[in-house]
Amino acid sequence: MKIPKTLQPLIDDGIIDSVVSQLMSGKEATVYVVRCGDQIRCAKVYKEVHKRSFKNAAQYQEGRKVRNSRRARAMAKGSKFGRDEQEQAWKNAEVDALYKLHGANVRVPAPYGCFNGVLLMELIVDDEGDIAPRLNDVSMSAEQAHQDYLEMMHYVRLMLCVGIIHGDLSEFNVLVDDYGPVIIDLPQAVDASANNNAKAMLMRDVRNMTNYYSQFEPALTQYRFGQEMWALFEKGLLNAETELTGYFAEDTRAANVGSVLEEIIAAELFEQEKRARIRGDVEEY
Repeated sequence: MKIPKTLQPLIDDGIIDSVVSQLMSGKEATVYVVRCGDQIRCAKVYKEVHKRSFKNAAQYQEGRKVRNSRRARAMAKGSKFGRDEQEQAWKNAEVDALYKLHGANVRVPAPYGCFNGVLLMELIVDDEGDIAPRLNDVSMSAEQAHQDYLEMMHYVRLMLCVGIIHGDLSEFNVLVDDYGPVIIDLPQAVDASANNNAKAMLMRDVRNMTNYYSQFEPALTQYRFGQEMWALFEKGLLNAETELTGYFAEDTRAANVGSVLEEIIAAELFEQEKRARIRGDVEEY
């Protein structure tokens, strides 16, 4: 096939040897099958920001850390340089997430690096070498659905353990090979500790998986893995060895509003007195 303009520099530099075919074109990127020596891999080329259709991107980017203070200020101001940096940060998010999750034993495509904004990674195939299908194209028995669902919850837990929430997890962002599900598409990955939408996104990810697999095994709707994981995460009790039950009892106790108000008033009085001392309005005894 004709070599896409974005992939020509990788061929010129000897990073890839040839472009075999276009695998898919989605809302945020186009993925190509490429040959690297004797290996077949895939190259993900991100679409320009004005051509992407990913909705509400800003809420996914909340809490992402930028080490360079100049870049952070430019991104906050929305200058041209800042917008370019924001775009680069969006692309780097998936690269960083893949390396982190691959190291945490989450089944994701193995990353091989990012070159000129092109992500090179493992091509997920079955034992016969055919491209692995998406989960939404797969039918399964109730037993298989139960097994794969629990495996997915295991991966979601491992992701949360390293502070990452997929944010857009569904049957369209999971591939299935001969060894089970593989999670893909992570440019919108969320920082679980720094994003105010993290809990809601985790719940949605888990709900999407539950809804899909329960088509084949209705009993899966009884599980509350999302609530259980988040409660443990908030308490600092979630780790790679944590055994989840899938059950979670909501706290139905009424909040002690009076006590909370007393704490707020006490804190405000303390701050007022502190400011007064600084101004010299209150004598020290």
